[in-house]
Amino acid sequence: MRRISRKKRSTPANRAIAASVALILGGGGLVAVNVYASAGEGPSGSSPPTRAQSAGSRLSTIDCPEAVNGLPEVPDGARGEVDRELAAMDTQITDAYRQFADRKEQIARDPGLAENAVLGPLRNKRTASLDRIGIAIGRVGERPAGLESLAGCSLRADDSRPGNGDGTNGGDGGQDDGQGQDQGQNQGQNEGQGQDPGQGQDPGQDQGQGGNGPVAADFVDIRSVQPGVDRPRQRRGASRGTFTTDCGRNENGKFNPDNVIVAPGVSNGAHHMHDYIGNQANDAFASDDDLADGATTCRNQGDRSTYYWPVLRLQNGQDEDDVNADGGGRDQNVGEIQTPSQVTLKFVGSPVGRVTAMPRFLRIITGDAKAFTNGDANANASWSCTGFEDRQLKDKYPICPEGSQVVRTFAFQNCWDGQNTDSANHRTHVAFAQRNGRCPNGFRAVPQLVQRIVYDVPPGPGFAVDSFPEQLHKPITDHGDFINVFDDRLMKKMVRCINDGRRCR
Repeated sequence: MRRISRKKRSTPANRAIAASVALILGGGGLVAVNVYASAGEGPSGSSPPTRAQSAGSRLSTIDCPEAVNGLPEVPDGARGEVDRELAAMDTQITDAYRQFADRKEQIARDPGLAENAVLGPLRNKRTASLDRIGIAIGRVGERPAGLESLAGCSLRADDSRPGNGDGTNGGDGGQDDGQGQDQGQNQGQNEGQGQDPGQGQDPGQDQGQGGNGPVAADFVDIRSVQPGVDRPRQRRGASRGTFTTDCGRNENGKFNPDNVIVAPGVSNGAHHMHDYIGNQANDAFASDDDLADGATTCRNQGDRSTYYWPVLRLQNGQDEDDVNADGGGRDQNVGEIQTPSQVTLKFVGSPVGRVTAMPRFLRIITGDAKAFTNGDANANASWSCTGFEDRQLKDKYPICPEGSQVVRTFAFQNCWDGQNTDSANHRTHVAFAQRNGRCPNGFRAVPQLVQRIVYDVPPGPGFAVDSFPEQLHKPITDHGDFINVFDDRLMKKMVRCINDGRRCR
């Protein structure tokens, strides 16, 4: 487990699904380069090149199919090997993105270089990884057919994002749960769509991150956003109580670029730095026993759960200690890491009935770390400002007025399948309630974690969350992770408080 001192740190972005065109900066000008649709096709597929769509965009990225979405249910006996190969494919995309970023001007002059130097070698590496995944699954079950169709990648423009609701996802490696994030909106998650995309600023203007994003168009003045938080109507029998746990703000500075949920046993599996509060044993190699025995920053020692999310950095030219480290500068995450001024962890009930206890070691990912390339079907972070929290943004960072602070909110999935603490895609064992507030068939309501993180940052557009490099630090890629390590006594207390309509700590 690697810790970073409070003085210095860094930020990147990642991969995914359908694509069109890349506009590449070369020789001080913008050069349109024909690129191919992704989704398993690309230069190796049959899709024709598309036309350049936005002459204003200066950033381009690599877009690959999300391999986990093309897999069948992975047998337990193959899960470890498959997870490692999926993490290796993330690294392959990160390395290819570095190659692309380093050669933008050359590719602008010679578009064939993109295929020869970047996309072709990437496709070959992905083909080999997909073959190893097939072999691993075939040892304990039926080998899946057609995995090679997931190998091809493409380049595409910063502003050419897949459409909504395409059913694809990643979320640090997940898959659409099919519930449309309905319940995720219930605790103040308004889409914030259709607002002014940047207050008239040039969308091609770089903001920090060494040219890796974000750009001015990724920010919006919160005062221009229309109020519109949709809160569900609670019905008779609703569980109206709350349970709040205090685990601090990561004042002790525990960070690492691992993700034990998605890439267990893989160092730098996230390619971006996480804040951790709660359980202090969490790194890529932590077992359930390690977490059960780990120290916790939570005031109530019965809560050894782990709560983590990508760090937020100021784009102020200040380096952190990870400027030359994995998850930091090596993955294009740069800038001064901000400790939140406030973190609230509140568990709430169901608007239509009682909740049941979560199983110990239940793992939940909310949001999608790859939503910029995957599409926003699983995006679930919400951005706002103190004093304006009836106005919520999904795909923009807020510009807050003087005296107001930036707020990130995550409402986690609140339905559990009653059997599994995790799933091969880290999604299908949990779900959001449907629009009527009820869980899907076969699922039961559990306490819903609503996480609110507040930052005191200077007014203006000079901040961003860490991301995979190819995700370009887009706000829509924000996400949160949770592993339940409450002891049985405290979990029972939580459930009683929520079902009895009380407010407990």
